Amino acid sequence: MHFNHYGGEAARLAADLVNLTAPPLPEHLEPLLAAHGVVRRTLTAAQAGTVWTWSRRLAVCFGPQDLEERCGAVNALLADASSSPRISLHDGQPHLHYSATGSDVAAHVRAVTAAGLAYVVCSAGAERLGRCARRGCGLAFVDTSRNGRRAYCSVRCANNDAVARHRERRQGERGSSWRSPSPPGEEGTTGPGGRSTTV
Repeated sequence: MHFNHYGGEAARLAADLVNLTAPPLPEHLEPLLAAHGVVRRTLTAAQAGTVWTWSRRLAVCFGPQDLEERCGAVNALLADASSSPRISLHDGQPHLHYSATGSDVAAHVRAVTAAGLAYVVCSAGAERLGRCARRGCGLAFVDTSRNGRRAYCSVRCANNDAVARHRERRQGERGSSWRSPSPPGEEGTTGPGGRSTTV
């Protein structure tokens, strides 16, 4: 599925921020912002801390949940982002910018990620804000597949989970192949015509 750059890309930025495992240094955040098309991305340590705190709030929007619950979480982000959407023509085509001109980088990240999540919920489907189904992973992702049924954050996780489930089935089959011993007094014998009887 093709997502609008200013909506889908912002949602993918939100997912990558959610997947951070520790408060990042500014120099670690800047390449991540660049990868998602954020032009102004030089942060102070305080701004990096603000982005980290915001990323923990973004996390509740991903994974299976009731639609009303997810919409409530995104609405809370939109309210707290205090963004000022405006139409821009800087590349010759009208499109929305989600933060005010001159806003600091952390404020811009808050605005675009909140708006990006809202875009996915309203235009693509709330269930596309997913969590990896592989046991022990749980990374956030934005499902851009055509049918919207992606369950894993990556092909690697999908393959690893398939291998793990195959092994579990094999172990179950081996376990069920063992015959339980007959209770005392019910040893099997072969009767007339080869039929099994008990004595």
